[in-house]
Amino acid sequence: MKKTLVTLIIAVLAHTLSAQQHSEQNHDKYVVPTDPKVKEKLNQWQNVKFGLMMHWGTYSKWGIVESWSLCPEDEGWCERKGPFKDNWYEYKKAYEDLPKSFNPIQFNPDKWAAAAKNAGMKYLVFTTKHHDGFAMYDTKQSDYKITNTPFASNPKSNIAQEVFAAFRKDDFMIGAYFSKPDWHSNDYWWSYFPPKDRNPSYHPARYPEKWKAFKQFTYNQIEELMSDYGKMDILWLDGGWVRPFSTIDSTVSWQRTIPFDQDIDMPRIAGMARSHQPGLLVVDRTVSGEFENYVTPEQQIPDHYMPIPWETCMTMGDSWSYIPKENFKPARKLIHILTDVVSKNGNLLLNIAPGPEGDFHAEAYQRLEEIGKWMQVNGEAIYNTRGDNELGKQNKLVFTHNGNTTYAIYRADEGETLPASIEISKLTLAKTATVSLLGSKEKIKWMAKDGKIVVEIPEKARKSAGNSYAWALKINR
Repeated sequence: MKKTLVTLIIAVLAHTLSAQQHSEQNHDKYVVPTDPKVKEKLNQWQNVKFGLMMHWGTYSKWGIVESWSLCPEDEGWCERKGPFKDNWYEYKKAYEDLPKSFNPIQFNPDKWAAAAKNAGMKYLVFTTKHHDGFAMYDTKQSDYKITNTPFASNPKSNIAQEVFAAFRKDDFMIGAYFSKPDWHSNDYWWSYFPPKDRNPSYHPARYPEKWKAFKQFTYNQIEELMSDYGKMDILWLDGGWVRPFSTIDSTVSWQRTIPFDQDIDMPRIAGMARSHQPGLLVVDRTVSGEFENYVTPEQQIPDHYMPIPWETCMTMGDSWSYIPKENFKPARKLIHILTDVVSKNGNLLLNIAPGPEGDFHAEAYQRLEEIGKWMQVNGEAIYNTRGDNELGKQNKLVFTHNGNTTYAIYRADEGETLPASIEISKLTLAKTATVSLLGSKEKIKWMAKDGKIVVEIPEKARKSAGNSYAWALKINR
């Protein structure tokens, strides 16, 4: 059990490394979109703040890390388990036989959409295909897909289509996660050469026709998603080692290991995608430039405000994929993460992994419900705001802004009650400025004292505020 937990932690760190280094070091390379429709969509996305991500595939049957156990690298997150673990070829066959018994009969996307909406989430990113190449939609390019399983007889067998439709009904922005590498495709891991690592098993420059076929396969699969699955807002591309060699940043350790050019022609893909979905946000993760409309630090939060559009993607528990016993973060921590991210000008994309039967852990629903209760009172301090680059974090306070309104969010320790007095530095207010406590109708007084703003919260307001994970002061300047 301990070994399993260590492996999961290593896997999380592995997932984190690329986006962490990229977001911290390369955000100065961000390219502002010029397309007015993309700009408009980006502004909309920055306003909604809080989204749901789902990693789901046949790997949930074994309760293991998504895809990576197939990767023949000597890394903790690629560790194989089970009766076939000592022979990679036998393991890969057993893994790729999982669709024969994958039958998520509890699948109910309306239930997920309702829970996410009640939690205050407003956009979705769903894994249509991870690195293992298994499509959670009815692709016509491959038989390795959800509609070629025992679940095929279910009227909701085209899972991605059903998920997108359910969330779209609840006014979510819709995002399709898609892995650029594909370890099932014979045009990526060509059976003539056994794979040595996560990269193609052949040198693309030596076998240009093979690589050309893979590029067309990728293009065709993305076109299916962009043309046959309703209105799309985000194309969220993963697998950042598939990139032009010229874009490799040698200061980032994992990028230095990319052995050769893997250009899949992003201008052509993005042009096609936007011809079907005008204004589409394209997120070619870790590949700085025109096709990374926002950056995606993974499993971590930058330690400072970032002026560009960005999103922390993070797991609600320890794992991106389903594991039988998950260690979910407490609601207090999740709300503090959300407020930290938003105060630094970002969005939070929170991952929950469905299990092999097609549903979340019961505890995940509990967390969503707890977050929702807080958001119903305090969502005004989150939505339609921008981060703070003036006041900074002050003790337990973080700040967001919407025009001339500032929100001071006091993030409480467990068991802590709202203080009778809160001091704010670096804030200058006109004499006509007003302060209120979200969720309370009591009048709040403030005064300027010793270069600070002192907010006095009367006992009645503190009692009505009750116990909470955080409280938000609304300051109309």
